[in-house]
Amino acid sequence: MKMKAQEEDMVNSPPHYNKAGIECIDAIAAATEEGYEYYLQGNIIKYLWRYRYKNGTEDLKKAQWYLNKLIEEVEGCYDKS
Repeated sequence: MKMKAQEEDMVNSPPHYNKAGIECIDAIAAATEEGYEYYLQGNIIKYLWRYRYKNGTEDLKKAQWYLNKLIEEVEGCYDKS
């Protein structure tokens, strides 16, 4: 059953990024390995750069989503003791 547009979560789980049960973000992480951190940084910058001109608050939420992923990825790695 297809979700109605207003029910789709275009920030946390856009349906076009999940095909055959594989999330695109997981495939990117597997394919880029150490480059995954830089991929996340690039997307944060992209969404912060364009939010005023394209999707407003939705783009800010997407930037936040990628920032949360980046924090999960690097937590503890660069912290000074």
